[in-house]
Amino acid sequence: MNASRIALVTGANQGLGRALAEGLAARMSPDDLVLLTGRSHQRVRDAAREVAQLPGTRSRVEGRVLDVTDTDAITRLADDLRTRHGGVDVVISNAVTRLLPEESQAERADECIDVSNTATHAILRAFGPILRPGGRLLVVASSLGTLGHLDPRLHHLFDGATLDQVEYAVESWRSAIHHKTAEEAGWPRWLNVPSKVAQVAAVRAVAAERRERDLATGTLVASVCPGMVDTATSRPWFSDFSQAQSPSEAARVILDLVFAEQIDPALYGELVRFGAALPWHGGAPMTEQDRLIKP
Repeated sequence: MNASRIALVTGANQGLGRALAEGLAARMSPDDLVLLTGRSHQRVRDAAREVAQLPGTRSRVEGRVLDVTDTDAITRLADDLRTRHGGVDVVISNAVTRLLPEESQAERADECIDVSNTATHAILRAFGPILRPGGRLLVVASSLGTLGHLDPRLHHLFDGATLDQVEYAVESWRSAIHHKTAEEAGWPRWLNVPSKVAQVAAVRAVAAERRERDLATGTLVASVCPGMVDTATSRPWFSDFSQAQSPSEAARVILDLVFAEQIDPALYGELVRFGAALPWHGGAPMTEQDRLIKP
């Protein structure tokens, strides 16, 4: 990586995103800059100040207001970082929508898709070109992001797809939800499944185009699964957190990937969990869970 590095974390006000920003600030150098982002000006300002004042913080820390559903704002931020700093070294896309089991998945679909998918596409398009050699571009996804969790009828939409094709598939899914035809087409009720599959597919699409060049420069583009993390977002969905990690514990594994001196080519473009790539075609449709979720 470059002597003076720039790192960006989206969704960094709390939970895993906050822990990632704290970990970056502790591991980077005094000349480096960690940018943590979120939608609320007050929360971003408070989080940046608190991270900057932590005893272990070494780098500079700044907050930037960024609504990831505003794709133009994502582009503007990337342009600003290219103009001011010549590029970026670490980008971790982590923004999520907090959904509750008792809520209608269909009624929250637009927000979920905009935050998890439309934003991911925009981040890949805007920050991929300004990622400096040796950099890291990571999208926080889930083990639900493997293709096998979808109905086989939908596999062709994402398997080997380009980023444009992934985007088209996501918008087709959105349209099917609006027209109440999603279930008959094979889409699960639980938004988290197709959303995560689409995130991983989008990363795979971008990585496929850059692989040779990135491997030659030690650059990594990948999606990451942090495992079960005890946060306000996950708590409503699970009853047993005995094996869950704290946000700091989950962030540590991801940051080990960020700061690894050498990257295993087998991880490039893949969904990485605890340092190993998950099989893209693995998993099985989650029919029982789907029956428990409100349409």
